[in-house]
Amino acid sequence: MAGHSQFKNIMHRKGAQDAKRAKQFAKILREITVAARSGLPDPASNPRLRAAMIAAREANMPKDNVERAIKKASGAGGGEDYVEVRYEGYGPAGVAVIVEGLTDNRNRTASEVRAAFSKHGGSMGESNSVSFMFQRLGVVLYPADIASEEDMLEAAIEAGADNVESTAEEHEITCAMENLFAVRDALEARFGEPRSAKLDWRPENTVTLDEEKARSVLKLIDVLEDNDDIQAVYANFDLPDEVAQALAA
Repeated sequence: MAGHSQFKNIMHRKGAQDAKRAKQFAKILREITVAARSGLPDPASNPRLRAAMIAAREANMPKDNVERAIKKASGAGGGEDYVEVRYEGYGPAGVAVIVEGLTDNRNRTASEVRAAFSKHGGSMGESNSVSFMFQRLGVVLYPADIASEEDMLEAAIEAGADNVESTAEEHEITCAMENLFAVRDALEARFGEPRSAKLDWRPENTVTLDEEKARSVLKLIDVLEDNDDIQAVYANFDLPDEVAQALAA
């Protein structure tokens, strides 16, 4: 998935991570709140909560923040009541976009997402209007130095995963969405806690963008990701190396 990794690298190189840290923390805490309410407040018995806590550690969130969020979510009627939402549509150049969020006001969030699409050369569609172009997969990430490519592949297959892609930076293990937590737990028993373990949308086919169109698509994604109610944005574009280099410059 060259476009996927290029997209991640470009977003990281934009240098906005420090400025967005507070917003990132807020999104993770929102996921922890929903996860804690969806099951037991014990991560050992609640796979979704455990995944959210891994994300918090990866983002270097203070442990006290996590514990307070779990305690607040576990209290009787305490805190905001969030619901999960998903929006789909098309961005510039016909790029398919999936937007996932957690909100305490569906009307507000839908209105803001629709406005973002309209303002930045796209249009919001109906439910399932683009998700058929994507696969819903479980994705587990480990640092490259945790194991050799051969050892990780062998362990992943034994755990029930479908594929492993290894680079100089990391091992990416993919599996059927329903197998995510079983695969993660089996790998964790052998290699320790993963860098992340989550569900992901991966495109079946991608749209190749030139620099101008890529800037338009990334602007839309930036605006969507900047919304407090939005947890993740996925899109089916690919960037030639020279375009990725120009955007990262």
